[in-house]
Amino acid sequence: MGITSLWADAWFLAPSAALLFSVWALAPLGAQVLARGVVFIDLAVAQAAAAAALWAGTVMDHADWITTQLLAAFGALACAALVAFLSRRWPAQREALIGLLYVLGASAALLGARQDAHGRERMTELLAADVLWAQGPQVAVLGVCALAVRVLGARLQRDRVFFPVFAVVASLAVPVLGLFLVFATLIAPALWQRAGAAPRWARLGAVAACGLGLAASWALDAPSGACIALALSAYGGLSVLRGAGSQSAPGSGQH
Repeated sequence: MGITSLWADAWFLAPSAALLFSVWALAPLGAQVLARGVVFIDLAVAQAAAAAALWAGTVMDHADWITTQLLAAFGALACAALVAFLSRRWPAQREALIGLLYVLGASAALLGARQDAHGRERMTELLAADVLWAQGPQVAVLGVCALAVRVLGARLQRDRVFFPVFAVVASLAVPVLGLFLVFATLIAPALWQRAGAAPRWARLGAVAACGLGLAASWALDAPSGACIALALSAYGGLSVLRGAGSQSAPGSGQH
């Protein structure tokens, strides 16, 4: 009976591992986003990846996961390269220009969704994916992303390293988590680091928030992506209670 019950609940391990790896992969990148003052970059790059994935399903019949993922990575890399160029060329207007890139990607995604009979459902999944459906290969990929970010460490402070790594990780995370959850996972722990929390504790707090959101999704029979994004958003918002006086210096916390 005990073994049977354990086996029946084993499906919960994949989404839990996906969330854990995602926090450890995205939180250091979120800290770099705040340090650079380019908060919209995650929305713009993730939206570019989502738009590319939607158009892959529209242009090709039954596009496989690898092809879709490669096209999503290409879209994200192209957007990240453009963001890097805009940040260097027009630093005073970079946030506004990056915001326009997000609108461009969102509009392209809408147009792609209209060409597909199931486009609306696919677009909803890319905005707020159901993490409960995370598969073993997707979890493994997120684990590799977390390891790569860990190995790179302080080298992420270099633009030529940060922007391509950010694009690839975001493009791999969006199909599993959805755009909203990717944004919340990037920003919530980064806000706690900016408020003075140690990186490890900021990320553990984010993992706890993910657990609460997942539990709420189970208890309420509600979409997991939306519940976890709400929990992470609340967690990030609570960072303001720590006090402005304990803010860390830009670029700190990359350990």
